[in-house]
Amino acid sequence: MEEVGVKKPHIVLCVLWVSLLLLSASFVQAAPTDIRILYVNDFHGFAEAYVPIGSKEPLGGIAYLAAKVNELRKEKPVLLLAAGDMIQGNNWTNLFLGASVIELMNAMRFDAMVVGNHEFDFGQEVLKKGIGEAQFPVLGANVIGLPVLKPYMLREIAGVRVAVLGVTTEEAAIYTHPRNVTGLQFLSPVDAATKYIPKLRERADLIIVLSHIGYAADRSLAEKTKGIDVIVGGHSQTKVAKPAVVNGTIIVQAWEHGKALGVLDLTVEGGRITHFEGRLEDIQPKKGEEDPAVVAIVAKYREKLDSVLKERVGESGVDLDGENVRTRETNLGNLVADIMREASGADGAIINGGGIRTSVRKGEIRVGNIYSALPFNNYIVAVKLTGKQIWEALEHGVSEVEEKAGRFPQVSGMAFRYSPRSEKGSRVKEVWVGNNPVDLEKEYAVATNDFLAAGGDGYKAFGDAVKASRDFSVVGGTVIAEKLVYNDSSRWIRDVVIEYVREKKKIAPRVEGRIREVD
Repeated sequence: MEEVGVKKPHIVLCVLWVSLLLLSASFVQAAPTDIRILYVNDFHGFAEAYVPIGSKEPLGGIAYLAAKVNELRKEKPVLLLAAGDMIQGNNWTNLFLGASVIELMNAMRFDAMVVGNHEFDFGQEVLKKGIGEAQFPVLGANVIGLPVLKPYMLREIAGVRVAVLGVTTEEAAIYTHPRNVTGLQFLSPVDAATKYIPKLRERADLIIVLSHIGYAADRSLAEKTKGIDVIVGGHSQTKVAKPAVVNGTIIVQAWEHGKALGVLDLTVEGGRITHFEGRLEDIQPKKGEEDPAVVAIVAKYREKLDSVLKERVGESGVDLDGENVRTRETNLGNLVADIMREASGADGAIINGGGIRTSVRKGEIRVGNIYSALPFNNYIVAVKLTGKQIWEALEHGVSEVEEKAGRFPQVSGMAFRYSPRSEKGSRVKEVWVGNNPVDLEKEYAVATNDFLAAGGDGYKAFGDAVKASRDFSVVGGTVIAEKLVYNDSSRWIRDVVIEYVREKKKIAPRVEGRIREVD
């Protein structure tokens, strides 16, 4: 009995000790935890700072952004996320098929990235190679047919279980050349979120959707889907200075080109967010605030580029506006469309403003300036369209002007008036080809790029015209059809533009009233 009596206090003490441990563990789990989400989107390979049209100061510079990331990492636990369109757009990445950006992101220790529509621009094999070299998961829960994309990532950070679900725009197939997405399906982001979130909620305290669907679509996703704590967005390149909250979901986005770093601070307690604060850190060149490792990577690829891109080809007497091509007529849009119409001998030209990516400053023009403005591997095509199809194409082009969609048209040899306040499908009010009102029954030769000729950016009128031909076929990636009156796949559009500028020596294109808004 005495032995039992002696042992009883030990049993009680053990029970008390275990109880204290469990209580302590419970207390630790319930205690408030601060974590930080850092994010970028739509980087497009703009590794070096530049002066945008309308600004007097250089903005961006990935070495400065990386230094800011390093600084903010010292303050609290961090997840660094990329919301798509990272590897394509600027010469610094284009000439290396995105490999330079993957090396950069590895050095910066990104935690995850969602695939954007422009990640497909170099084709699936190049994308697979890049994903294989990435030291972080590349996500795409709503992309079917590309197993290297993972639907989500699970990560514990400072004791908080975090799930990151990736979704991209279901219109990705029309934002890149059709050959780049052969065999792939892009499902509804809402359906993908609805499918995965209940399962992830069982395994995570915090659910982040890493999205490349655009700010308006992010808000809609939050309205339609329960259980999302945070949406880190991209695609629309929206500068969300302060986080928005929709249906209890925090929504953020960090502009474009590495000109801002998004910062979202969260306090998590008991498996829910109890407090948040967010901001954008503007990124500008400042001496002594660069990440040395990133500086070396940028310099390495810049050196390789310089030998190709530094050649002088001519001079511009004015700034060439490539930044407003998604909302209105610009002089650079006119120049490119004019060159394409002249080269093909067409009656007119329609190109997608989103095919022009940067402006060119007044003064000396080098090969690199034009390569930056026209980074896509597209060639000139001229297609026979009826006046009715031209009207339909322009109607489609202005259908999402309020979203600054890349389909917005830049034109040559024609003019039109439209009302952005009218109902979609009824916005175009007048169309002229040459000096005459368009004849809806007459056929006209219209120059465009092979992307639009294949139905890219949703330009159904071009795709239908080509497919209507009796002997339509595709040979070696080149569209061959009776409706085509010009088809030169031997030269990229940017090279045709370089030849034009070299021949003219000096240019000064103007805005001429080809596209006018009316009430």
